Amino acid sequence: MTTKTAKDVLSFAKEHGAQMVSLRFIDFIGRWRHFAVPLHELSEGIFEEGLGFDGSSIKGWLEIHNSDMLVMPDPNTAVMDPFTQTPTLVLLCNVSDPITKEQYMRDPRNIAARAEKYLKSTGLADTAYFGPEAEFFIFDGVRYSTDPHHMFFEIDSIEGAWNTGREEPGGNLGYKPNYKDAYNAVMPTDAHNDLRDEMVRILGEVGIIVERQHHEVATAGQSEIDFRFDTLVKTADNLMWFKYVLKNVAARHGKAVTFMPKPLYGDNGSGMHTHQSLWKGGKPLFAGEGYAGMSEMALHYIGGILKHARALAAICNPTNNSYKRLVPGYEAPVNLAYSSRNRSASIRIPMFSASPKAKRLEFRSPDPSCNPYLAFAAQLMAGLDGIENKIDPGEPLDKDIYGLSPEELKDVPKMPGSLDEALDCLKKDHKFLLKGDVFSEDSLNSWIEQKQKEVDAIRLRPHPMEYQLYFDI
Repeated sequence: MTTKTAKDVLSFAKEHGAQMVSLRFIDFIGRWRHFAVPLHELSEGIFEEGLGFDGSSIKGWLEIHNSDMLVMPDPNTAVMDPFTQTPTLVLLCNVSDPITKEQYMRDPRNIAARAEKYLKSTGLADTAYFGPEAEFFIFDGVRYSTDPHHMFFEIDSIEGAWNTGREEPGGNLGYKPNYKDAYNAVMPTDAHNDLRDEMVRILGEVGIIVERQHHEVATAGQSEIDFRFDTLVKTADNLMWFKYVLKNVAARHGKAVTFMPKPLYGDNGSGMHTHQSLWKGGKPLFAGEGYAGMSEMALHYIGGILKHARALAAICNPTNNSYKRLVPGYEAPVNLAYSSRNRSASIRIPMFSASPKAKRLEFRSPDPSCNPYLAFAAQLMAGLDGIENKIDPGEPLDKDIYGLSPEELKDVPKMPGSLDEALDCLKKDHKFLLKGDVFSEDSLNSWIEQKQKEVDAIRLRPHPMEYQLYFDI
């Protein structure tokens, strides 16, 4: 990739008629935040000096008495926003301290950049490639309330299997995919093919190369659009653009996209299978003579992921809702094992191609509610720990894990069963994240503190199902 300068960005903005500049940064939870300035406020000096903003309102960041922060625009991220009425240039930013100008340690994009820097410092590799497959739902309506006396949610979808009997304008034609039966459905059962095509087109406009799109397993519009892998920070940037584009395309058609892992009971949840590999000097390092054509380095990397997977869950499956997907006995991979081809293992080694360049692992437990900068950085650090300490991943499990007896399964470790449990695992196992100052004790403590508040928010509130089970006791 050609490195751009501040002057290049200003020329790009003028060429595309930009009138406003959206300066975007990523919050701790994983949402884009921004403020916009007129183009005349963007000078070459801004790329060195930054622009100030108040960080006290960003969860998990600064207190109000010490809240000044700087956004530092990355000139390599300049893209025109495809949705704003006013022509708007978008620049992704890192966050720095206004006094020292040092990187803010809790900024997720800074953390991801430090992970890439640490990788190079080890001499083991110079590039980590990541390729996430973020599944999502497309809904026609979403309503919910969390009042103390009134709690509910209600979703609707033109595709919902529950809608086969309702009256619809022009007549109900009955093309509603059944529960767990919509994988690779075609039109008219797939009601969102054209919408996904529009998403693909606009993703291309912002520089994201899409490889395929299709309907996923669940009813009610579950979908997948896969884009090409890239380096760690670049892929995290692309995933944020991916979410932004999908949500905005859906919104202008009167629909809503959600990346919640489990928005619908009784059908498949949305995962984010994450492909990853290491390279050095332009050569792949995961191809070899070991199991499934993998190198010793790759198997040790797998060993690191499996060893630290329960701690990784607090970052890669960071919501209470995540653990409604990660339930034993269903499709989501909760058993910590690896295998070639077998999709019931938490780590799969794809066997589509014998090319050394295609050799990679696929970590199947993460979900798209994660902050990608933190999730990819944490996975890389776990894998590197495996390589550095030559962690043996054990024997592969090539059987159908869900068909094993309880006796056969008792020695197979499992993912945590709740966010609370995952946070406890992270408290006990996080030293591998501190190498190279990639993560800090401060950033991890703040993460745990914020996530514990989410645990408590659910724990404190009655659930409608409890009324069905217990009201008449």
